Amino acid sequence: MAAGGDCGGQQAACGHDSYRSPLASRYASPEMCFLFSDRYKFRTWRQLWLWLAEAEQTLGLSITDEQIQEMKSNLDNIDFKMAANREKQLRHDVMAHVHTFGHCCPKAAGIIHLGATSCYVGDNTDLIILRNALDLLLPKLARVISRLADFAKERADLPTLGFTHFQPAQLTTVGKRSCLWIQDLCMDLQNVKRVRDDLRFRGVKGTTGTQASFLQLFEGDDQKVDQLDKMVTEKAGFKRAFIITGQTYTRKVDIEVLSVLASLGASVHKICTDIRLLANLKEMEEPFEKHQIGSSAMPYKRNPMRSERCCSLARHLMALVMDPLQTASVQWFERTLDDSANRRICLAEAFLTADTILNTLQNISEGLVVYPKVIERRIRQELPFMATENIIMAMVKAGGNRQVQRFLEEEVYPLLKPYESVMNVKAELCL
Repeated sequence: MAAGGDCGGQQAACGHDSYRSPLASRYASPEMCFLFSDRYKFRTWRQLWLWLAEAEQTLGLSITDEQIQEMKSNLDNIDFKMAANREKQLRHDVMAHVHTFGHCCPKAAGIIHLGATSCYVGDNTDLIILRNALDLLLPKLARVISRLADFAKERADLPTLGFTHFQPAQLTTVGKRSCLWIQDLCMDLQNVKRVRDDLRFRGVKGTTGTQASFLQLFEGDDQKVDQLDKMVTEKAGFKRAFIITGQTYTRKVDIEVLSVLASLGASVHKICTDIRLLANLKEMEEPFEKHQIGSSAMPYKRNPMRSERCCSLARHLMALVMDPLQTASVQWFERTLDDSANRRICLAEAFLTADTILNTLQNISEGLVVYPKVIERRIRQELPFMATENIIMAMVKAGGNRQVQRFLEEEVYPLLKPYESVMNVKAELCL
């Protein structure tokens, strides 16, 4: 994600002889992986250089239509090998790509990156990627909510034993319990939408946020500099830009974004933990495919592996928010480069992880299996004990004291003893 002097070392080897992130190779969707790919990043850098040149030309700088057209024609013509070699020489990723772009745009080479700093392409690209990644997550989250809502409607009237402290409590319904999950996810949907709509473009701000280089280019005409900022912001599809920045946009933006993703991770972890517990009780289970193997040694096992995967990755997602929290706290003055390597990892991993757990949770929610007979049997086992609350309420209505324990111990509980092993107690006792 980050840019501006962090060369990142040698390119990793491909194939099976080098580490590859499981998030990209095993879990996340191709669409999300592409957003965080080198091709998408460096193509966006070139698009930003083009938008800057177009706006500078419109505002009167000496940039020709031929130069603009040359840049347009080479947006996708990226020589990654040349860029990597240049980066080894220059130890600067942005300048390596300025030279690489200039190599295939010789007429425009002199005006590429004109007046800009590395964070013009680096930070603005990051913001574009964050926005587009949130746009990918939003419909996936909405789809999960929709599938669970369908499930809740279907099971709205199916009584089930509720648990508090994971101890038998009173009755609820399968549909109502799933509404607890849905409510949390609806809060996440609102939060993700809010943070997406709150995103602002860094814009055209110069090396320390003063726009000094652009004021020089436009001979002190601050109105043109403001207009340049607005024009590029609009070209990038943002409604507004930061009024003030250092060299970078404030890293609190990264905190906001990863906080809502971490909160989503907490919701998914809770949902999938519930499903795992219900699977142990044999009341509900996630989809189990025809040829799926639950265990290499125990063929009868039906492990809730999808829910376990969600819990595992959700823990990683929740932990990632610590990175931007610490990064924002240690930025010195207008910027320091110790944010760069960290942000390359945590921002991409957060979105790839969120993408994975939403894809998996959709699969789970579309194939949840409920076992009503098992649920009924457990209700019947607990009915005599649930009835005590109704008896207590009847006592209070008759003028008794709810706190009189001796009466319960000597009079009520002995009456219930014969029913402890009886399965056909009337359901009306607990209604």
